[in-house]
Amino acid sequence: MSKKAKLDRDEEEQADEFEKPPASVHFEAIRRDGENELSRPFSSLWWSGVAAGLAISTSVLGKGILTSILPDADWAAGVSNLGYTVGFLIVILGRMQLFTENTITPILPLFLDGSRAKLLQTARLWGIVFTANLVGCAAAALVLVYVNILPEARFEGVLAVSRHYAAATAFEHFAWGIPAGFLIAALVWILPRMDGAGEVLMIVIVTYVIGVGGMSHVVAGSTELFILVARGELGPVAAVFGGILPALAGNVLGGTGIFAALVYAQVREEI
Repeated sequence: MSKKAKLDRDEEEQADEFEKPPASVHFEAIRRDGENELSRPFSSLWWSGVAAGLAISTSVLGKGILTSILPDADWAAGVSNLGYTVGFLIVILGRMQLFTENTITPILPLFLDGSRAKLLQTARLWGIVFTANLVGCAAAALVLVYVNILPEARFEGVLAVSRHYAAATAFEHFAWGIPAGFLIAALVWILPRMDGAGEVLMIVIVTYVIGVGGMSHVVAGSTELFILVARGELGPVAAVFGGILPALAGNVLGGTGIFAALVYAQVREEI
């Protein structure tokens, strides 16, 4: 039997306060959150997803604006991608429904209860949220292209960012979507342990890495593709099959197939 330090009552309370909960407790907290998401009504998921699609588009806006005012230099991407974090801050802190967050949250209940009913619940959640995200992204793209809410010089920066994203091949979007999915799932796993400024900083760090690393995020990337579709520079079929679906597959593989599976593997003997 291991020895225990001799502490008075106040010291015991301080030790309890600073003790980190085991991974199984953390798993259970996120699993319960996932159960809540699975049981939410259609309208709640839909409008939260549409709002997330609109809000995540500010990442494209922020990065594009910074791109438009920075010189064409190797270091410029290190600054412009700070703008990429804006949409993720709004969506995550606003507790909106972003598809890539759902590659782990509702999956943990599915790992414990792999029934057909639970699988259908998960498919329903994914279908609603992903479709709603795309609707929000499409609406944002149409506003950016046709309503002229940005000065032309700033909109040129948004176009440059969108064209760069669309230049990748389908396989590249798939491959570059894997680490993006992994990082977003890791962020969802980490955030319950954070609070206040720590939560903001963690979101900024992780999403900045996704942006500066040139990774493919299916929702933010959809806004970029829809902008080009609205301008007639890219066909809808090319946008869907050359960008959206490959990035979707990569994000799901990184978030669910790798990160969520590893999380479950580390706690399955303890739950």
